[in-house]
Amino acid sequence: MPQKDTANKPSRREMLSASAGAVSLAATAAATPPLTRVQRLSTPLPKPNGLNLIVIIADTTRWDHLGAYGNRRVKTPNLDRLASEGVVFENAYAEGLPTIPCRRVYHSGRSIVHEKQQWWRPLDPEDVTLAEVLKKAGFTTGFVVDTYHYFKPDMNFHRGYDSWQWIRGQETDLWISGPREQFDPGRHMPVHLRNPNYLRSMTQYMMNTSMRQGEDDYFCAQSCSAAMKWLEQNARQKPFLLWLDMFDPHEPWDAPPRFQKMYRQDYGYERRLFGYGVRHQDIRESDYPILRDLYAAEVTFSDHCIGRVLDKIDSLKLRDDTIVVFSTDHGTHLGELGCVQKTPGLLNSCVAHLPLIVRHPDKKYAGRRVKGLVSAIDYMPTFLAMLGLTGFPGLAVKDFWKLAQPGGSENHVRVFTGFGNFGAVRDKKWHYFQNFRGEDRGKGPALYDLEADSGETKNVVKDHPGLVAERRALLEEKFQVRLPPPEKG
Repeated sequence: MPQKDTANKPSRREMLSASAGAVSLAATAAATPPLTRVQRLSTPLPKPNGLNLIVIIADTTRWDHLGAYGNRRVKTPNLDRLASEGVVFENAYAEGLPTIPCRRVYHSGRSIVHEKQQWWRPLDPEDVTLAEVLKKAGFTTGFVVDTYHYFKPDMNFHRGYDSWQWIRGQETDLWISGPREQFDPGRHMPVHLRNPNYLRSMTQYMMNTSMRQGEDDYFCAQSCSAAMKWLEQNARQKPFLLWLDMFDPHEPWDAPPRFQKMYRQDYGYERRLFGYGVRHQDIRESDYPILRDLYAAEVTFSDHCIGRVLDKIDSLKLRDDTIVVFSTDHGTHLGELGCVQKTPGLLNSCVAHLPLIVRHPDKKYAGRRVKGLVSAIDYMPTFLAMLGLTGFPGLAVKDFWKLAQPGGSENHVRVFTGFGNFGAVRDKKWHYFQNFRGEDRGKGPALYDLEADSGETKNVVKDHPGLVAERRALLEEKFQVRLPPPEKG
């Protein structure tokens, strides 16, 4: 018989108090219209504290593939060094996925989970970005990017930056258009993985990389070189913000040969390609080890390129007045529960758990590890607070840096993540997710006991009906949806 859940169920007094609080907040919100973009940017700011900020985002980086998070196989010496010199946040989670929804949260500091799953779209006209706030405060702002989705029509994420540079050619970026007939991706992948969409995507990628001659020509290396150049040119224009956004280790997993050989000598092809367009049903069990090695090589190469940026920070003597942040937008699956690449239908830690490492000039923070829950929605308000710019209006202020202080209290009891038609709610013990439309599709609804099953392999949704009902209610409230009744049986 299923056990009755009581440990996580709020008391009647707590429910009444929460309900009253919600009514009060709703009434206050109704009486006080939100400030406009112009009003927010006109708000006086405190004087910044003189620190610079460098943010490095490496797309599709699994937290558990970094040595700082316990991985002993994948080589990430540079990020491990950054972690030893900074603070490692062990429980940071995405709020909106994938690429663009995540970055809307990062750059605007605004939650998007209530937007009826219309998450992949440009910044809103009323959004105020981190770069705009810092520019108003007197910062020099720079944006170096090879994540090509940023520059699709009308995205406008470079708003507020004094300078921006787009490194062209990642994945299916429509950069080079020919001669198409000279490229045959079928020579670089097994027959069972080939399909028209996959071949078309990989042909574009092969055209984009056709002029590559050495490691310095890989997009990741180009982006880091551009960031280093920006630092050389702007190191004296303090305070500054540099936002470096790398698409690697996102697919295609195509690291330089010497990095691939760290994990496997023979991949079956001189240049084995794997990227978007492959059908999940075509991937075989025998493909998983090869794909894991391809991904590991991509992570190690990304770490190598980031290490060059970290060395440049030191050579320019910026360490004593510069905060360095490393994170990602999401992870990926590598065969877990039969899945490769990210998918909304399996919204577990492989995808939603983020690495978050912060090095502060104050060496007293070196080596600290924080277990408190962090949401991606916390990034912008925390960055502003760390730079002395507190009180900017229109942000849900949850400063995750306070968790690194002695006796720092928890910011979140639980965090939420949205991806496609799926929503998730997670605390330190339980993780629940489901399709908003109620469709199972073999991947949800799912409930995991994180204390007993940290790898999220055993779905215990049928064993805890009371807890499931509570979590469904939380999803309905947070995402402003009406979930269909659960299936019986």
